Amino acid sequence: METPQGSADVTFPHRVSRRGLLSWLAWVPGLGGAGLAFAAAPAEPASPASATPVSTSSAAMSSASAFGTSLPPLTLRTAAQSGSPLKFAPGDPQHPGLCAEVAMALQQADPQLHLSGLDRLVPLRRLELMLATNELDIFLCMLPSERRREMMRFLPTPLYRVRHVLLVRAGTPAPMSWTALRAFARRKPVLLVQGSQLAVSLQQADVNHVEAAKSEVDAVNLLLRERADAVYGQDMALRHALRIAGIDERLVEFGPFAFDEQPQLVAVSRRLPQAVVDRLAERLRHLQTSGELARIVDRYR
Repeated sequence: METPQGSADVTFPHRVSRRGLLSWLAWVPGLGGAGLAFAAAPAEPASPASATPVSTSSAAMSSASAFGTSLPPLTLRTAAQSGSPLKFAPGDPQHPGLCAEVAMALQQADPQLHLSGLDRLVPLRRLELMLATNELDIFLCMLPSERRREMMRFLPTPLYRVRHVLLVRAGTPAPMSWTALRAFARRKPVLLVQGSQLAVSLQQADVNHVEAAKSEVDAVNLLLRERADAVYGQDMALRHALRIAGIDERLVEFGPFAFDEQPQLVAVSRRLPQAVVDRLAERLRHLQTSGELARIVDRYR
């Protein structure tokens, strides 16, 4: 993981009054704009032992959990991605979206954590800007890139992996190499979803393409209407789009060649205090080792 800029590992007593906590929060640099909400317990006399400061680093948080000590309440700002029903589908109670389910599991793993804004649908490019300008604290899920790493940080635990593939109409020979794809796209540009990070791979490989589809479902429909000869996208997202749109999969074919493979990660604001980043990273590792992440992903394959 990248070295954070200006990380803030903070300490505080076990028990403080509400007034004392508010004064402490006002003093700690960097917390005012991070969108964090820490709640204090009612005032009560402090014993000498309770006056001992306790670090909120990831190691201390793990120890606190192991001994049953509750973590401080924490509210983080987030949002849902529009045009990506694999990730977020608020109208589908049975399959609300892979990333939406991971967000719910993360909050269940940390009952004191609240992710605010999951009911707000935002385009991907706007999400990037909101993370870069500290309007959001966290977003699930996003593909990493050099450009994005300059704007935000990524937690190391992969939520799931995606393969970059081609979807073509049935009977259309699919290119099996970058050289073949370049030649294929000279006749008609390869279609992508607007704002897709996959466009970077095509730019680097000098493949003619256009980001014209509003979603994966829109991309598949444009393909079937012969507005494009191939869709370049993430395998899981395209298969999910076919299912929810009720499209006969015999009308299309997936090329057998994977042009790239990447992990979907959790992105966080660079201004998020290091103690909070560590807390989130530890909870994600728990979801991975417990098998909960794999169970969620399997529901959407």
